[in-house]
Amino acid sequence: MAIRVLLVDDQPLLRTGFRMILEAEGDLAVVGEAGDGLQAIDQVRALQPDVVLMDIRMPRMDGVEATRQITGPGKDGPAKVLVLTTFDL
Repeated sequence: MAIRVLLVDDQPLLRTGFRMILEAEGDLAVVGEAGDGLQAIDQVRALQPDVVLMDIRMPRMDGVEATRQITGPGKDGPAKVLVLTTFDL
């Protein structure tokens, strides 16, 4: 059974690149994409991925706040979130 992955980044080109890399692996399946944190929350609810690959800096809601809302208290079996960024922190 494949690990279900949601890609979250405001740059479509990066999402496409990650999708190509991840889909080349037989045990990973990209089940959806989101362009900001608000979309990510909606997609997690709808798709129930196993893992969310989450950018930090995005418009409307950043990845840190989206991660809090996805994995916070009271969430049943929340998705694991792997946070990434291309910016220096």
